[in-house]
Amino acid sequence: MQGVLDGFGVIAAVIGVGFVLAHTGVLDVAAQQVLARLVFFVATPCLLLTLLMKADLHRVFSAGLVIAFVSVVVAAGVYVVVARLIWRRDAAETVVGALCSSYVNAGNLGLPIAVYVLGSGAAIAPILLMQLLVLTPTAFAVLDLVTSGRRPSVLRVLAQPLRNPITIGSSVGVAIALSGWRPPTVVVDPLTMIGQIAVPAALLAYGVALRLGPRPLADTSVAEVATVTVLKVVVQPLVAWAVAAGPFGLRGHDLLAVVVVASLPTAQNIFVYATRYGRAEVLARDAIFVTTLCSVPVLLGIAALLA
Repeated sequence: MQGVLDGFGVIAAVIGVGFVLAHTGVLDVAAQQVLARLVFFVATPCLLLTLLMKADLHRVFSAGLVIAFVSVVVAAGVYVVVARLIWRRDAAETVVGALCSSYVNAGNLGLPIAVYVLGSGAAIAPILLMQLLVLTPTAFAVLDLVTSGRRPSVLRVLAQPLRNPITIGSSVGVAIALSGWRPPTVVVDPLTMIGQIAVPAALLAYGVALRLGPRPLADTSVAEVATVTVLKVVVQPLVAWAVAAGPFGLRGHDLLAVVVVASLPTAQNIFVYATRYGRAEVLARDAIFVTTLCSVPVLLGIAALLA
């Protein structure tokens, strides 16, 4: 349980620094936009490339990958149906909301929690890879098409991954891992150094947005944020538990691992993505805020029940 609190404490501290820097005028809205672009176009691709090139893909392609995929599809799918039929959200806003409902904070929060609570960061690998190689490219393909103002074509759809830096970084990392080749230090070290900017810069940008943007829940639909929160911290882990304990027959530590991972809150990256495409930024910001708060008792409860 201490690992859960430690993970959230680190996140809160860095966000708080961003909040204070915005409050004192050191950073403004323009600086927040610069941080978001830096994270999206440069730092995150470098981070993902260096992370995935060292991944043990045999452990990644396991039952955890299927469980993660099903839990994400269910949570995101429910949001898409509600958003389109009830709230009449457009395609881009629906994509961001679906990400808020299903995209777990596997990196800067999931890794420390996995290490402290589960004893190893390996449990994060399946959902991290699924998000990077399936969920993120799919979401970006839709966002690119609906925000570009151009009529989609087969060639343009197929070329979408080649125009997105995060997808490129993830794909190159997996390709290197599959090949068994290890790039020289002179190549890896600069990429690693740049990649280390990604997590703190994203958290700082989020802290600036909390201070300079509308107050949380003041300028967005409470019903929509509540729906996203229930899908993220209740429905998604319940689906993961049902699939893991049922068809796959997982028990004990293995069952705890997949449910804990599914219970993680919405990733701060979603705010960066929403800012990049100029869609549903407030929803993303508020969903991250509320799901992070609500996931603390959920994770503590899961750790107590299944540990």
